Amino acid sequence: MEEVIKEIINALITAIMSNQVKIPVLEPVLKLMSQLPVGGFIVSFALWKPFFAALISPGFATLGILLLFFPWIERKLCGRIQWRVGPHEIVWWLGGIIQLLADSVRFLFQEVIVHKDAHRPYFLQFPFLTFIPTLLPLLFIPAGSIVAIQTPYAIQIILALVCLFPLFILGLGWASNSRFAFIGTVREAFMYFAYEIAFVVAVIAMVILYGTSDLVEIGNNQAIWGIFLNPIAAIVFFIGAAMATSRLPFEIAEADQELAAGPHVEYSGIGFGLIYVICYEKAYILSGLMTVLFLGGGSGPVIGMLGELSGLVWFLLKTIIVMTTLFVLRVIYPRYRLDQGLRIGWSSLLSLSLIAVVISIAISVGGGGVV
Repeated sequence: MEEVIKEIINALITAIMSNQVKIPVLEPVLKLMSQLPVGGFIVSFALWKPFFAALISPGFATLGILLLFFPWIERKLCGRIQWRVGPHEIVWWLGGIIQLLADSVRFLFQEVIVHKDAHRPYFLQFPFLTFIPTLLPLLFIPAGSIVAIQTPYAIQIILALVCLFPLFILGLGWASNSRFAFIGTVREAFMYFAYEIAFVVAVIAMVILYGTSDLVEIGNNQAIWGIFLNPIAAIVFFIGAAMATSRLPFEIAEADQELAAGPHVEYSGIGFGLIYVICYEKAYILSGLMTVLFLGGGSGPVIGMLGELSGLVWFLLKTIIVMTTLFVLRVIYPRYRLDQGLRIGWSSLLSLSLIAVVISIAISVGGGGVV
């Protein structure tokens, strides 16, 4: 039994050592740490690509940093675009960045109120059930050569997980057992059906174009970026991502002037805080997917001293640019009405997505694929 355990441990160590993130600039420090009794194993495990991708970048740690800073960046940037002052009153000489801490403290320590008509167990569980699954697609999105799980079915798995998000959002409204939350929930359901079909068809168009669903191959082997090969699919994907995040101009289910806060109108405290950051999670995931499908993933000039982190840097830079573009739409366009949003999804987007499929088929047949 002991020999079997030792063999398993040795096999695990061999697997970890053979799949490391190479960072030339940090090699002297890593060698020094590896001389410590347990330091070598800790360093090797931390640089093991699946662990690094899932928990450090592009996974949980990077997402946490973006969730921390992006609300402030969004407010300041939108304030600049609209010629008004963004967060400023709290420690003005730091540009209002302490607003992030103020918001976090408010969400964490504000009283969680469960009104008497709510389905209490589900009302309390759904914010957490909604927050956690949104992290899963990050396991399959590569940042250069760094990915937690590489599979030839990555796109299909990501689409399946993304299409599950609406179920949890609808659950929030159902658990609230409130007429206002119910109205927001119905609007949310209408909008999800309106954009998801066109969104999925646009992604399928890119699968046809590349001839593979493996995101690592797609990201690393794009001779020409997908946005130039099939700009129609890129447009449909981007608009679908904007609708998926429920931000202006597609904040139809959460129209504050009409519904107060849509499906999560009854939530407060940490429950509302988790729901609040979900749109940023979704924006990060969809922006990362758009980066891989349309912007070459982690491709870019090699930064020698960073080694494999070079691809990660380019991936994050492109992803943040896409996220920023998504969020500044709120200061350019007014909110659409529900009927306008549905018309965009079922008419314009769906038609464009079908055109994108035709373009991909034509390029694949004429050029024999691009990957």
